[in-house]
Amino acid sequence: MDGAGTSPAQSRRITGREPTAGGAPLPARTAPPGYRHGMPGPTDRYRHDVLAPVPARTLPEIAADPGLVVEDVETGWVGAVLRTEKSGGIHLVVLEDRFGKVRSFPLGPGFWIDGAPVRLVAPRAAVPVRPTRTASGSRAVHATRARTARASRILVEGRHDAELVEQVWGDDLRVEGVVVEMLNGVDDLAQAVADLQPGPGRRLGVLVDHLVAGSKEWHEASAVTRLPRVAEHVLVVGHPFIDIWQAVRPERLGLQAWPVIPRGRPWKEGILAELGWPHATQADVANGWRRIRGTVRTYADLEPELLGRVEELIDFVTGDQSDT
Repeated sequence: MDGAGTSPAQSRRITGREPTAGGAPLPARTAPPGYRHGMPGPTDRYRHDVLAPVPARTLPEIAADPGLVVEDVETGWVGAVLRTEKSGGIHLVVLEDRFGKVRSFPLGPGFWIDGAPVRLVAPRAAVPVRPTRTASGSRAVHATRARTARASRILVEGRHDAELVEQVWGDDLRVEGVVVEMLNGVDDLAQAVADLQPGPGRRLGVLVDHLVAGSKEWHEASAVTRLPRVAEHVLVVGHPFIDIWQAVRPERLGLQAWPVIPRGRPWKEGILAELGWPHATQADVANGWRRIRGTVRTYADLEPELLGRVEELIDFVTGDQSDT
């Protein structure tokens, strides 16, 4: 078949050119630069679907840190991140809305932050930072085993005293190998000290509550200094507070000063009553002390009258060169 018998449609298929009115073919149109068959050209904005989802791989990755406010695109749920968790092998992000309702969604794409699409990812686990200072303010020593216990030791008046000393000075005491033991009060303190047989290589440091001139505790401490042959190996110090509780700065409990409890009323129960805490039983007293001690983070939360005395005792019991 020759060209004279070719129809316009056949001409388009064969030559790829549009015929003119007289049958002569027009020049072929040139494709725009960068054009590929089936793909829009760089200026062909009308062939782009503006409603098509953004490919997930192009989304910025945002860590789902607690407190981050996001919106789930599919449901419109807006909430703050509470946590991320794994359930059934799927990583989820738990969101809480402004009404306190909680829902979980799979981590990944499908979230907006301030109207922009993002991919939520699990936050990286925080790398623990070793403290450079102990609670007592001393330089922290890491990767060191506790020293074998010395024969020298520190005596304190009760459980609460021992717990507070351990909380603040425990790291220091383990490095130095100093053991803290409890006394059941200071009644007949001289006899209790004599029974422990202090001497060269075995010093005793004693911490006493309410050690003020003329008090019962002051007289007991004075009796220790009169012990023959052992007094030079014993140091008795104390703070002026009625109880170790008062060595905690009152500001830690939201107080300007510790309440004054009238004579004749149990002091600890009176303090708890003033604080509005349960105080009827010994368990209430124990729970109250835990709450008070829980406000102590470092030595800065304690009164200097206690800090200086404990440091003095540590220096004394670790200063005996024959106790190694």
